[in-house]
Amino acid sequence: MDKGRAFRELHEASGTFLMPNPWDPGTTMFLASLGFKALATSSAGFAFSRGLPDGAVPFDMMINHCKDLVSATGLPVNADLEKGKGDSPDSAGETIFAAEAAGLAGCSIEDYSGDDRNPIYDFSLAVERVAAASEAAKALKGDFVFTARAENFLHGRPDLEDTIRRLQAFEAAGANVLYAPGIGDINHIRQICSSVSKPVNVMALPAFTVAQLAEAGVKRVSIGPRLTTIAFAAVRDAAHEMLDKGTFAFGDRAMPFGELQQLFSQGANKDI
Repeated sequence: MDKGRAFRELHEASGTFLMPNPWDPGTTMFLASLGFKALATSSAGFAFSRGLPDGAVPFDMMINHCKDLVSATGLPVNADLEKGKGDSPDSAGETIFAAEAAGLAGCSIEDYSGDDRNPIYDFSLAVERVAAASEAAKALKGDFVFTARAENFLHGRPDLEDTIRRLQAFEAAGANVLYAPGIGDINHIRQICSSVSKPVNVMALPAFTVAQLAEAGVKRVSIGPRLTTIAFAAVRDAAHEMLDKGTFAFGDRAMPFGELQQLFSQGANKDI
């Protein structure tokens, strides 16, 4: 499979598609076996699995993690690469080359600076970074889907007007997909989708349904770190049951061992 081309075609086809976020090879294989058409990494999900806070994973470690996930599935994998290799436009371009070398079908780069004192890159720098990343993606021999992210709503700046302005500028700079995570109002999502012509990714929240997001014009739905946090919640609840009640009823909710054993026994021969 040409993963880059397959990923591009998902964005060109009619309808809305789901792109859940595993955090290790096992969850990658598991989700792929269930019928999804593409998967995405989660920077927070991987960080938590390593005992680190979100944003603390070095770039080279993140790229190696991406390679592990790509090797675990035949599906296209999109990577959350945070701000990329650095702050400059050149580093944004280098991020794309590193992502392609890792076997990824696409990746996203944020306008979050990593500095909580000044969390969002100035508008002009943010656009220059997207332009450099877009040019790098065009220079690749294979197909590659580049997503530009506007992070206002995740970092204390719920400014819809500025978010749309940034997404429109990112589109003009060559981004293939546009993404503003953290927006919880379906009307705001509808405004974003109607303000741009490129596909829009949305990070799903409990209040949304796929049908609502599709009606609003969303092409791609991811869920960020939520599968990871759900898994941690299950472990927490089981631990409290053991400690507080001395019981093990949580085992009744476990996935059968044999199902996982059968899935992972395919490891050497998988093509899922």
